[in-house]
Order: sequence, then structure tokens, then C-alpha cells
Amino acid sequence: MQNPVDPRVIVALDFPQAATALALVEQLEAGQCRLKVGKELFTRGGPALVEDLQARGFEVFLDLKFHDIPNTVAKACRAAADLGVWMVNVHALGGRKMMEAAREAIATAPHQPRLIAVTILTSMGEADLAEVGLSGTAEENVARLASLAKRAGMDGVVCSPREVVPLRESLGEDFLLVTPGVRPTGSSLDDQNRVATPEAALASGASHLVIGRPITQAASPLAALADINRAILPFVGA
Repeated sequence: MQNPVDPRVIVALDFPQAATALALVEQLEAGQCRLKVGKELFTRGGPALVEDLQARGFEVFLDLKFHDIPNTVAKACRAAADLGVWMVNVHALGGRKMMEAAREAIATAPHQPRLIAVTILTSMGEADLAEVGLSGTAEENVARLASLAKRAGMDGVVCSPREVVPLRESLGEDFLLVTPGVRPTGSSLDDQNRVATPEAALASGASHLVIGRPITQAASPLAALADINRAILPFVGA
């Protein structure tokens, strides 16, 4: 199987234990995808797990959504840079000062990961937003936070497939749009509210696709990943 030049699929390693995650990773091929390590797995496996994944040839998106006072987030982002991850994220609701501090912290690191911001979680509908005091639709909140993130120096944002088109139009071609809530045709929606197929997400302007259970719970994870890579090839080039 030919390796994509720039893998667009980020496989979400949403497992409770490092051993389980590594067993899944052994069924994948570096170069066909990148890997996302989130809060539960990182809490269990720590930096050693990230280093193990990178030693196997995979680039890692450290998905910890840092959200704290600027100094604390800055130090956390610098630690992620020193760990050598490909991408790290913060929460845009932390505000401009927090995001600018994160950018400044990694600017002088020998390795500079891509720094993106989370806007509105894809599991949140309008009723959820109203309950926490955010007025307007999910799309309106995402647009406001994404614009703030760009002004604060972020490389991109996490957004659902529904927000890709307006964000691409307003924020330009170089701004990364990392899209969870992606499900191949026929897959379960699970706990995602705002979803699209991989082809539709990339055609709309997404940069990278975060995909978990449709790959990790497949009978053959590598075959499922290969099917997705073939499906999206017309939208990313050879």
C-alpha cells in the first residue's frame, strides 16, 4: 500500500490502557495515518507512551486541550514541544492571552509542533451551549472562537464538519481545520452530533480528519484505514 505524502487521517487512540492502544497501533502502518493521544490514555501511559509511538514512526497529536492561566498553559505547551509531538491543542475559551502565551512558549523550541485551538466540542448541541451560557448556534460560537484563535497566532482549530466551509472562506487556505465527527458511510454516529463522511469533510476544506471507532473497532483496522485513504484520495491528490 502506497504511503500518503501527508496523511490526512488521525486515528484516535481512545483506549483506557497503553497496552491496548499499542496492540491496535501494531495493526496500523506509520505513514498511512497520524495518531491522537487524549486525556485518558495520556494519563495512563504518560510521555513514555508518546515516545514509544513516535519511535514506531508515527506522528502524534497530543489532544489534551490545555485550558488554564496563561503561564501554566505556556509551560505545558513547551513541554509538549520538547516531547516532540506533531500537534498540540489548547482551548480557545481560555482567551487571547492564554493562546498568545502558548504560541510564545513554543516559538523558541528546537521542535515546534503545530498549535491549534479547540472551539466547540462536537458533542455539544445548541441546548448544551445555552445551558453553559453561550448564546447563538454552535456555528456562530465556533466562528467567533476560531477568528480569535487566528488573531492569537494559532495554526488552526478543531471544528466539526458543519463549520468547515465558512471557516475556510473566512480564515484562508493556510489555516488548519482539524475535523472530528467524521464517520464513513454506514458507520454509527456514536456520541457525535455534527458529522460528515471523510470525503465530504475534505471536499469542504478540512485539513485533517480525526477518526476513532470506525477504524479502531473494525475487524481489520488497517483495511478500514486503507478504505478511507482510498476514498479521500481524489480530494488530497496522489
